[in-house]
Amino acid sequence: MRLYRHLHPADEAPDAGQARVVYDEIMRTPGMRLYVIEDGGGLVATTYLNLVPNLSRGLRPYGVVENVVVDQGRRGTGVGKAVMAGTLRAAWDFGCYKVMLLTGSRRESTHGFYRACGFSGDAKFGFVARPGR
Repeated sequence: MRLYRHLHPADEAPDAGQARVVYDEIMRTPGMRLYVIEDGGGLVATTYLNLVPNLSRGLRPYGVVENVVVDQGRRGTGVGKAVMAGTLRAAWDFGCYKVMLLTGSRRESTHGFYRACGFSGDAKFGFVARPGR
């Protein structure tokens, strides 16, 4: 949960017990994978891969990556690229024909990071809907 504070520092911290319930659900749910890199006894990077069954593309699944976080003190050291490389390798091993991600960041450094990890920013358009809008 400490790492997720880097993503949205203004969000209210969730109750630890409720966070544990959600974590346990993620770990039990087929098609949901949480990847982390540890260093010195603490987590320094994480990603979340959703494997989505698919009726097109020869029935091959696709992946959606969410919640990519690297500890602020470890950015630029290669751990972000390492966790993304492992996440993509897992998606390819599961037979995914593509992996997608969205970012709310407007920073060119973030976009450059994703391009360096193998993502293309001009392959598709992304749209987001939220409740009540």
